[in-house]
Amino acid sequence: MGAKDFQARYDAVVVGSGHNGLVAAAYLARAGKSVLVLEKNETLGGATASERVFPDYDAWLSRYSYLVSLLPDQIVTDLGLKFQTLRRRTASFTPYEGHGGLVLSNVDEARSQASMRQMTGSDEAWGQYEKFLELEVALAAKVWPTLLSPLQSKQDFEGQMTSTTEIEAWKSFVEEPLGRAIERFADHDALRGLLMTDGKIGVFTHPHDPSLLQNRCFLYHVIGGGDGEWRVPKGGMRSLVNALLESGRTKGVDYRTGCEVQNVSVGTPCHQVTFIVDGKPGTVEAEHVLVNAGPRTFARIMGQLWTPSTDHEGSVFKMNMLLSRLPKVKAKGVTSEEAFAGSFHVDEGYAQMQTAYEASLRGEIPNPVPGEIYCHTLTDPSILSPELQAQGFQTLTLFGLDLPYRLFENDHDARREQVKDLFLDGLDRICDEPFRDCLALDSEGRPCIEYKSPQDIEKEVGLDQGNIFQSAPSWFYAPSSDEVGTWGVETEFPRVYRAGSTALRGGAVSGIPGHNAAMSVLGAK
Repeated sequence: MGAKDFQARYDAVVVGSGHNGLVAAAYLARAGKSVLVLEKNETLGGATASERVFPDYDAWLSRYSYLVSLLPDQIVTDLGLKFQTLRRRTASFTPYEGHGGLVLSNVDEARSQASMRQMTGSDEAWGQYEKFLELEVALAAKVWPTLLSPLQSKQDFEGQMTSTTEIEAWKSFVEEPLGRAIERFADHDALRGLLMTDGKIGVFTHPHDPSLLQNRCFLYHVIGGGDGEWRVPKGGMRSLVNALLESGRTKGVDYRTGCEVQNVSVGTPCHQVTFIVDGKPGTVEAEHVLVNAGPRTFARIMGQLWTPSTDHEGSVFKMNMLLSRLPKVKAKGVTSEEAFAGSFHVDEGYAQMQTAYEASLRGEIPNPVPGEIYCHTLTDPSILSPELQAQGFQTLTLFGLDLPYRLFENDHDARREQVKDLFLDGLDRICDEPFRDCLALDSEGRPCIEYKSPQDIEKEVGLDQGNIFQSAPSWFYAPSSDEVGTWGVETEFPRVYRAGSTALRGGAVSGIPGHNAAMSVLGAK
């Protein structure tokens, strides 16, 4: 399909088909706008796509993103999405010294309380943990309902914090480094580490970082839905992508793959969008342009310079695995199914992560290296063929922490291999049998495991510096008085919008910036 097959003019062109771009396109089309989505790759969905990672097996893994917490029900309802998330029976499993394991259940509070009592020796820790969660919920109750509305000021939010709990929540999560609250409410190193992981996933930071990057990251992980529970997308992330595509297609969205945007020439009343398709240049006019891409791509197509900054550096290592069976765990009284059903913490003690952070800061590969694992198939086996389900196969995705982009700039391949082996060694220490023996083998006898550095992720899905948020996570409020009442998606260019994770309140699988960009286009208040 060549450039001549495009309309000459569209009401809106969306650059990039990640889930936020698909959300924006569907909203605009439902409002009667003509919409063109341009995707440089041959498949739609960006980082939220699912793939048959190991071709010998009929297993569809969500390769880069996997759980859902921040997608508002309102978006699902507004767009009529046929999409469902499922509850994990286990919230998290955290091994600790002496072959113990802290199990926090999503369905059995008594199990959680007993497990924490076993770890700490009393019920005091459980009471303090509950108080910490109360602070999270108090802040989430004020913030979560506002994310699909124009931005409020920091002062407006603070003025709404009137109860003792709300005031303490504001102080703990907005004003002070997160480490202070964690250390006030938790004494056990493993519990402190468990709480801190939400402040580190994807970014390079530490509990007492004066920039409060850890606080912003933490809030992304605990306010979703008002309770912060992470849920499993039924059918994998491709089910969300497919639902969004269906919603858009029914209203006439024009989706095109293999079209890399080269330039947006700002004009009045329309912009010119130039792209390459089938090796040839094409141009369409658009009244509005919505960019669902990272800062580097935005700068390139808008004719700006882009310089990488450590402020926006990603810190992530991804491993996707197919197992022929789940390994047994050493933790007493914990089954494999219970442990792997939730977020499975590997070497994520509070002190361990601080040591790992300091090693990475020196340019050294941490050993041990912290990370956490998630098993999709224990909650939703539908991403496996019936044959694989019957044989007991499972998928695992590992997300590594304290592994910043800078760490792989030299000796990339050797360091990536080293980190993979360190994670497998960590799993061997936790499991009661060699973890590697549980990996499925492909037709050539190779273990079914893939592993990606921040550089790999940058190259493959355009997440600059491997940052899963595409830039440092923002606060939930307007950063300046001039931005109060805006949608947080506007740019210095008229009728050009950030419709992805780089928007204010962007990041994670949420659809929020896509919604907000569409509302800005439509002039919603």
